[in-house]
Amino acid sequence: MDEVQWTPRPPRAEDLRVGLISWAGSYLTFETYKNTVTATAKGLGQRQTWEILVSNEHDTQAVVRLKSLQGLYLLCEADGSLCYGRPRTSHHGCFLLRFHRNGKWTLQCIISGRYLESDGEDVFCTSRVLSAYHMWTPRPALHVHVILYSPLNHCYARADPTMGRVWVDAPVPCLEECGFLLHFQDGCYHLETSAHTFLSHLDQLVSQPSTQTAFHMQVRPGGLVALTDGEGGMLYPQGARLLLGLGSSPCGGEEWFTLQRCPTWVSLRSKTRKFLSIVYDVEVCAASEHITPMSLFQFECDNGSPSVQLRSSSGCYLAQRRHRAVMADGHRLESDTLFRMHWNRGRIILQSPNGRFLGIVANGLLMANATIPGPNEEFGIRLANRPFLALRGRYGYVGTSSEHDLLQCNMDQPDCIHLLPCRQGIYHFQAQGGSFWSITSFGTFRPWGKFALNFCIELQGSNLLTVLAPNGFYMRSDRSGTLLADSEDITKECIWEF
Repeated sequence: MDEVQWTPRPPRAEDLRVGLISWAGSYLTFETYKNTVTATAKGLGQRQTWEILVSNEHDTQAVVRLKSLQGLYLLCEADGSLCYGRPRTSHHGCFLLRFHRNGKWTLQCIISGRYLESDGEDVFCTSRVLSAYHMWTPRPALHVHVILYSPLNHCYARADPTMGRVWVDAPVPCLEECGFLLHFQDGCYHLETSAHTFLSHLDQLVSQPSTQTAFHMQVRPGGLVALTDGEGGMLYPQGARLLLGLGSSPCGGEEWFTLQRCPTWVSLRSKTRKFLSIVYDVEVCAASEHITPMSLFQFECDNGSPSVQLRSSSGCYLAQRRHRAVMADGHRLESDTLFRMHWNRGRIILQSPNGRFLGIVANGLLMANATIPGPNEEFGIRLANRPFLALRGRYGYVGTSSEHDLLQCNMDQPDCIHLLPCRQGIYHFQAQGGSFWSITSFGTFRPWGKFALNFCIELQGSNLLTVLAPNGFYMRSDRSGTLLADSEDITKECIWEF
């Protein structure tokens, strides 16, 4: 078999969206029922999320349109008022986006030459003289659990808890150390590792966030970001070992990283309690009693699709081949790499393109043999690179609030849910203080339980899941902001980004 190199997948559309924060700290907001745009919201939600469509980009500026999640465009009218709809001409709705050294953006209407500004509530384009009121701070709208990829070095950032450093040396982002939580606070970002330490200006990992862990972010359309200390220093890989540290002289754009959601890597275990592993380069069998790099698979599934692709750390996909054998020699665009997934209380059943179900035969190989799935076709699945979950639903993140004793689902920042594996697909949810999640008779949750309860996780997409709570109902977000477990069926409110 020819050697296949790992190639990063291009950013998804949801990775490229942003929120725009005015000088007053409020977000540019799509007002659904008023055919207007305001800047009154204090948090980043769906109506504050915009896709930046670039038609021409050059160094410090670009010609763009702003598209809401509802599919309508931000439009500037002749009188300086703003509305949303469909552009009527080739330049209608176009803005000249300029990137400023302090990380802020300005948006100048192409037709009138006037700048987009806010008075703290309303938004309009009336002035051609640039001022602080025209400055907007871009905030990436993707989920806070991210990976950082260096296009120049073709590697991912990786935290090293032993050395207390971050290196840019991981060719494949399959380790939990490649995932970071991106906390936004007071206009700055704090980069938290999977071990809950923070990258500091001293190039070291520290235990608590502070002004020394606060970075400014420069954002470019297309998912590119650069982190600075606000005083001329920029984060970029340095030295032979590519230490991620502050410096003042990056070369060739090495300060730019692609910001993407943390991918989902899983391990699969047969009923004999052996892990599916790749042996002899391409064969897939249940051979190992311990997890190895050859036992890890990236779980790739388009949102809303019932089919999944499993990608190995070598870059190849599992595919059904001749004589019903499943081999690790597929490519992403092959239909033979698509397996329909079925769930049974946290265990996954995979159906091949020929309609047969994957199972382990007598010699340990993975084959697509069974016409009806049984215990031999059920695989235990475990998240391999996720020691915790940060859940985001329709109304925000799951977390605690000083104003409520119940867990909420409309927070601007998440609380980490530490995962304690119980058995395949079943986890105990542990709160940040070490206590466990408890459930009330009303299907609400508190984060200070004394006893561990069983939660069943089932993956619904590359970064989507559902949670079956201990009371037998699916966990869902509620418009009131309270997290509930009262749904018998999987609805949109039961789907969680993680």
